[in-house]
Amino acid sequence: MAVTTIFRTGMCIVYEGNTYLIVSAQFVNPGKGAAFTRCKIKNLKTGLTKEVTIKSGDTAELADVAHRKCQFLYSDGTMYNFMDNDNFEQFALDAEAIGEQKKFFLDGTQCHALYIDNIPVSIELPPKMDFKVVTAPPRSKGNTATGDSKEVTIETGATVKVPAFIEEGMMVKINTADGSYVSKA
Repeated sequence: MAVTTIFRTGMCIVYEGNTYLIVSAQFVNPGKGAAFTRCKIKNLKTGLTKEVTIKSGDTAELADVAHRKCQFLYSDGTMYNFMDNDNFEQFALDAEAIGEQKKFFLDGTQCHALYIDNIPVSIELPPKMDFKVVTAPPRSKGNTATGDSKEVTIETGATVKVPAFIEEGMMVKINTADGSYVSKA
């Protein structure tokens, strides 16, 4: 059992009879009233997400899930194919199970698969990954002091908002959870 005050992103819990992955968790202690934890959770079997508020002191059962290293092989547009690094078995997950992470997959990307009852249900990418910028608009002159940003396209085809000094061909570090720029790589 886990107390709500220790809920963290990436934990798996059993909530209302289903297994959920905590996508985000925020402990709130208002000046007046009882503390609570606001969570965004993803059902690992259906892929649906929802936001819940859990009172402080309540408990939830930690889910029995296995994390195994795997490698992204390829996508045919609707299915994403992976290989388990331990036994070299291949498995596929649909785009819904992958979610927004699909825009950060490169051939050979090392990641973790979440297994429930020995069945892969979800993928976790590394929290930060390096990508090459393939297209970037030219830097506008004179805006050096304001910290302007611009949208660039990285090698996976995803667009990311970066500082204005980033140019085509540079490597950038991206947060895979929210798609935000972290730093130059």
